[in-house]
Amino acid sequence: MHGWDEDSEALFKQIVEFVSFRMRMDPPPLDRTYSPAELMAEAGHTITPEGLGGTAALDVFANVLARANLSTDHPRSLAFIPNAPTEAASMFDLVVGASSIFGGSWLIGSGAVYAENQALRWIADLIGYPAGAGGVFTPGGTQGTLAALVTARELARNRRKAAGLAMPRRWILLTSSESHSSVRQVGDVMDVDTVTVDVAHSAIPGVLTGAQVAAALDQVDSADEVFAIVAAGGTTNYGIVDDLTAIVDVAEPRQIWVHVDGAYGGAALAAPSVSWRFAGLDRCDSFIVDPHKWLFAPYDACALLYRHPEFARAALTQRAGYLDVLTESDEWNPADYAVHLSRRARGLPFWFSLATHGTDRYTAAVEHTLAVAAYAAAEIRIRPELELVREPQLSVVVLRRVGWDLPDYQDWSADLLASGTAFVAPTLHEGAPATRLAIVNPQTQRADIDVVLDSMR
Repeated sequence: MHGWDEDSEALFKQIVEFVSFRMRMDPPPLDRTYSPAELMAEAGHTITPEGLGGTAALDVFANVLARANLSTDHPRSLAFIPNAPTEAASMFDLVVGASSIFGGSWLIGSGAVYAENQALRWIADLIGYPAGAGGVFTPGGTQGTLAALVTARELARNRRKAAGLAMPRRWILLTSSESHSSVRQVGDVMDVDTVTVDVAHSAIPGVLTGAQVAAALDQVDSADEVFAIVAAGGTTNYGIVDDLTAIVDVAEPRQIWVHVDGAYGGAALAAPSVSWRFAGLDRCDSFIVDPHKWLFAPYDACALLYRHPEFARAALTQRAGYLDVLTESDEWNPADYAVHLSRRARGLPFWFSLATHGTDRYTAAVEHTLAVAAYAAAEIRIRPELELVREPQLSVVVLRRVGWDLPDYQDWSADLLASGTAFVAPTLHEGAPATRLAIVNPQTQRADIDVVLDSMR
């Protein structure tokens, strides 16, 4: 199977031709979801004792499997949080795959780790973190948050031990009712209790405030301990940024770790027009942002940053005799900063795109999406059949169609997708159906917004 031969050469050319064809498509096809029966009928059994051969396997992928996926880089893919990598990032993903790089340690992957750390440093500088800050790229925000909160709990344990205090009956994680579902999942994985603060009736609806955090902390049983607060740096459903300064003001005197989930919204730090919303982030203990969301990298890459990474290294480093050559060195080993050992250098496509285009063009691209979101909100306000659910803080715009119930939204969404026009999904706001436009693709223009809004007439 290994070794370069004539078949490898032929397959290589065919793959390059497919990649070139796909990347030149403007716009890419939206495509659709296939049923299991359809895929079995068209693709059949692809794993066989004798093998299909490279040409036949590529043909199955190109003509069947690739078309059975929704293209998240389509300019009217506006559901969930889409993915719109730069061409440079996508092409370099091929380079990473072909280079056989292990990204878990400096000893084996020093060049890759150096490049990833430069990309992480750009984000750290946007936050305002000190020179010693650092982190790692994980597969996604859930794993990034897990690593940060495991670190937070270990630090809280060590402080209790140092003070001669008993461990609490239960460790508690405090978060907002608007926080991402992954926060509660991480709490379940860690076997800690999650206390959720209802923010529906905050001074700014949806925004977690310092006063709410203080009130929630006062209600915790004295036998338990809150070891971390997870605040939002741009929620997935609405793009809300919590009052980070006020939250840290409450947390710091109590020595409670503050983690900020900016998986989607953290990219807005690159946009001067809205970066002020993140005031206080520089005082938070950890932060995540997914470059595969709004920073134009391919799946999958979450950037996890620690203000004091030495706490993470103490909590997360794996130890074994064969690892001593790594763990006893002073070099930066990415395996020490998340819940992993083996890892792909998943931050390299993001680094390459940053290095290729420069940070100014990143700022311009994020600002463009914000401008398109502002246009969408303005259009909704003047269309009598539409209602803007709330003023967008970032680039997620939530709206209602007057008179529609959930089946109407579902039928409308299905029709848009079936026709290849757009991918927009229903959501809920305060229990009532609505829809949302998640605008993170710089290829999305005002005309694309008009197409979607016109379809709701």
